[in-house]
Amino acid sequence: MRPEGFRMVSRPMKPVQEAFKMLPVPIPSPKKNAVYGTSKPYYAIPPRSCLQSSASSISFYQQYFDLRSWNTSQESALSKVSRHDKTNPYNSTLKMLEARLEQADLLKKIVDAIKDLVQDCNFDCNDSGVALQAMDNSHVALVSMMLKAESFSPYRCDRNVALGLNLTSLTKVLRAAQNEDILTIKAEDAPDVLNLVFESSESDRLSEYDLKLMDIDQEHLGIPDTEYAATISMPSSEFSRICRDLMALSESVAIEASKDGVKFSCSGDIGNGAVTLRSHTNIDKPDMNVEIELTEPVSLTFSLKYLVNFCKAAGLSKSVKLCLSNEVPLLVEYGLAGSSYLRFYLAPKIGDEE
Repeated sequence: MRPEGFRMVSRPMKPVQEAFKMLPVPIPSPKKNAVYGTSKPYYAIPPRSCLQSSASSISFYQQYFDLRSWNTSQESALSKVSRHDKTNPYNSTLKMLEARLEQADLLKKIVDAIKDLVQDCNFDCNDSGVALQAMDNSHVALVSMMLKAESFSPYRCDRNVALGLNLTSLTKVLRAAQNEDILTIKAEDAPDVLNLVFESSESDRLSEYDLKLMDIDQEHLGIPDTEYAATISMPSSEFSRICRDLMALSESVAIEASKDGVKFSCSGDIGNGAVTLRSHTNIDKPDMNVEIELTEPVSLTFSLKYLVNFCKAAGLSKSVKLCLSNEVPLLVEYGLAGSSYLRFYLAPKIGDEE
């Protein structure tokens, strides 16, 4: 039976407890509990349907990430009321969101990297920073971004707020900014618009735009901490080149990590191709280092179309980290300043789809 909502998996996956042993998993919530007003993390308890996967079809991501949303009904309702009801008592605690980036280029590159995967999404702002999590329409890939408060100067967020935005519209506004411009993001009480201010670092030019916000009902996935069988750190430019070169031959790539190194291989109608990388250290050019941490050999097949899409984030970081384990999504992580990050998760192809 082909699971609903996940077109690339050709057979049901194992129950979540058996496959990942992730019960319970603490999920540090970037939102405070709307009922109790605390930041105590929730625990991801798989719904009954996940424990009885033979009785119903479950998407790959519902099994792996445990589809939950921090008291969705209370918090979603609160968010909608807060945005449109000026008399809502909760609004008295929301003074302003103000976040200043020294270079607008950072947000421009992030949005450019994900806009072809995700159309509408929430930017969840709290005192820790700005977070984003969304899946593509096919439920094959997931995007997770975190810009820590330290990435901004200054950063102020008086109350948790979800800013629903269309990424195509946001891209149009961000194109008005030069890469070196200072970007300030503001949202007033009960916001209906997001205010973006671009300040030129070289002249007295000041540009200001208001972008309309959307009400987006979006579920959050509790992503468990996973000990991966293989972790590969490599230059992001090299990963981009490999994916582009192999896509000329095939729609899929097999990534195999072993004691001999990491091998990217594909087979198509016009021929076969393979690229093998081994661990090496370049003292003069540390950005060119390839590091492989391996606990057991692993080999999985993925869609090159999605990997090439992920590579659009290569301009954000000189290195990329690939994390693999059997029967779990591939993690592709681009590290940003400090401990901020942009992560992509991609479900593997299984069975007849390989």
